[in-house]
Amino acid sequence: MEESNPAPTSCTSKGKHSKVSDLISHFEGGSVLSSYIDLQKDSTMNLNIPQTLGQPGLTSSPPRKFLPQHSPQKQENDPDQTQGQHGCLANGVVAAQNQMECEDEKETTLSPEMAIQTAAASPDTHVLNGERNETITDSASSIANSHDENASDSSCRTPGTDLGLPSKEGEPGMDAELQERENGVNTMGLDTLDQHHEVKETNEQKLHKIATELLLTERAYVSRLDLLDQVFYCKLLEEANRGSFPAEMVNKIFSNISSINAFHSKFLLPELEKRMQEWETTPRIGDILQKLAPFLKMYGEYVKGFDNAVELVKTMTERVPQFKSVTEEIQKQKICGSLTLQHHMLEPIQRIPRYEMLLKDYLKKLSPDSPDWNDAKKSLEIISTAASHSNSAIRKMENLKKLLEIYEMLGEEEDIVNPSNELIKEGQILKLAARNTSAQERYLFLFNNMLLYCVPRFSLVGSKFTVRTRVGIDGMKIVETHNEEYPHTFQISGKERTLELQASSEQDKEEWIKALQESIDAFHQRHETFRNAIAKENDIPLEVSTAELGKRAPRWIRDNEVTMCMKCKESFNALTRRRHHCRACGHVVCWKCSDYKAQLEYDGGRLNKVCKDCYQIISGFTDSEEKKRRGILEIESAEVSGNSEVCSFLQYMEKSKPWQKIWCVIPKQDPLVLYMYGAPQDVRAQATIPLLGYVVDDMPKSADLPHSFKLTQSKSVHSFAADNEELKQKWLKIILLAVTGETPDGPSEHLATLNNLPGPKKKSEC
Repeated sequence: MEESNPAPTSCTSKGKHSKVSDLISHFEGGSVLSSYIDLQKDSTMNLNIPQTLGQPGLTSSPPRKFLPQHSPQKQENDPDQTQGQHGCLANGVVAAQNQMECEDEKETTLSPEMAIQTAAASPDTHVLNGERNETITDSASSIANSHDENASDSSCRTPGTDLGLPSKEGEPGMDAELQERENGVNTMGLDTLDQHHEVKETNEQKLHKIATELLLTERAYVSRLDLLDQVFYCKLLEEANRGSFPAEMVNKIFSNISSINAFHSKFLLPELEKRMQEWETTPRIGDILQKLAPFLKMYGEYVKGFDNAVELVKTMTERVPQFKSVTEEIQKQKICGSLTLQHHMLEPIQRIPRYEMLLKDYLKKLSPDSPDWNDAKKSLEIISTAASHSNSAIRKMENLKKLLEIYEMLGEEEDIVNPSNELIKEGQILKLAARNTSAQERYLFLFNNMLLYCVPRFSLVGSKFTVRTRVGIDGMKIVETHNEEYPHTFQISGKERTLELQASSEQDKEEWIKALQESIDAFHQRHETFRNAIAKENDIPLEVSTAELGKRAPRWIRDNEVTMCMKCKESFNALTRRRHHCRACGHVVCWKCSDYKAQLEYDGGRLNKVCKDCYQIISGFTDSEEKKRRGILEIESAEVSGNSEVCSFLQYMEKSKPWQKIWCVIPKQDPLVLYMYGAPQDVRAQATIPLLGYVVDDMPKSADLPHSFKLTQSKSVHSFAADNEELKQKWLKIILLAVTGETPDGPSEHLATLNNLPGPKKKSEC
């Protein structure tokens, strides 16, 4: 980089020998005083330019006429020449200033008109996409050329050099007067420069800059797409074809990245390149971006599968060494920029919002009368819709990135990396011991569904915390406590543990209580909404029951769908407790619970056998409030089966007992518990298994039951067997999440399976 001004040392030792000779001849040919006056004129003119451009946001270099004639390398290597220079930093660009002093009172300064012309002629430096583009006008050079070249060289001298000029002590007050003049002239120059700069920012030049930025970022984006498509995807597919892992997994990770890459590299980028070459005759980009709209569907498919793709990369990296080896080898290359595969996979998600941002800026600078206005506006409307989906995926990715950081801080012991987990708050806190009330340092991570209570781990490398307790939000209560000895305390009471904590200040305490309470309320609201939706579908409220019951024939529950009375929950047997149907609600009940008769409107008002609940509603007889709230169509197993993560018949064996066929359900509202029923319509579960903490063994031990798996915890052993491998994998997918405290966030597919079955008797899986 060239120096803006020469150092204020003697130019006789720095300039070329020819310049020195000319300068000496110039002074020998006339009086010293007249030469000095000419010198001061040029010096004053040169002085005004850096003074004007020393403002923030403006950068300049002096006219070429005043630049030193020796090489830049010599300037950098010579320590004497750098003395006395002052660099001002303005928007990342250094503008050098060289302050010179003048002594002669007879010296004439620049007129305001010439100062304005000089300031306006200063070059503007703009930073665009990391590159500097400088436009230097010739006005400053023309001003410099109007004076003698030798005088410009001699202006390098400072007062008091060996030319015998008057000393600066001989002219008191001259510096102040000259500075005053310079300030007045430079103020006018600044105003004119700002106006000139403003005019430039509002014309088509700014539109050209936006289009240029679009082109440059598109080039960088295509290179990232090529990295994903031609490097990561191809290398992993080659490894998959060797049999290291299924090629289907690679296709799921990269989705339609090849199609996206082909569109941008073969169509959009060449179109932008061509348009920028023809910008003088066709200054528009809206028509090109409008052609992008039909191809946004490709991004919709990519965004839709992004969460699963990132999760699959994590799983494959942990479980398949060959996959991990290939990805790490590529990530070490310079082209990756020390970023992981997951970071590069985010590039297509981030690109659509980038188009939206550039188009918005483009429309702000574009005149409504422009022929490109309609195309640009229509493009923005279409791209904005796609950008909203991309922004949602970006937020999820940022959340997932934060979860990965916490996962590493916890020593990779707590499997919290799940898109359904959202970090609400984290921070240091003190825990009051129950025995001696001493305060102990702890760290909390609050998520939308749990609280991690951690202890600091003192180690030089690796994890920072150890999880002491995982407290679920479900059932959690917050109590503000008052302790005179320990202020700012509050209590967290959960199913797993109760903690008395001390915040650092009253504000910190209020923030924690607020965050915890909002998380609890949001959790209950989600589950309450879910339960209300189930109640509307499966239960008949009292008012509706009174109006509808007996007026419409019910659907009878099949006998083989229950093993116990749906009212008193007593088991059926062939001799003493047989099955009966209530003609009003269709439930299967025992003889004790069906020993009632009521007139049913749909049967012409004839008396029919009904259950006790239906009799109470039809006849108007009321029982206790508790029985009222139960409802007459409450079917426990059917309720959870119809809204479950997975449900089907499985073979079950506990310890050395024989295998038996049972109906198993993991409900959505309680996804960490496995419910086991005798039949799909039973109102009471035979047993439940809290899955959290169990160890899953999916290796079959028996040739007779090849699709079996086992759950083990301490001395408890539960063995299950599915009818086929597909059903087994569906169960294992949900159970493997549940044993680590995680819940599936995607919609379950069992409802579609149920809808395709001809009748309730064939509820083999869901």
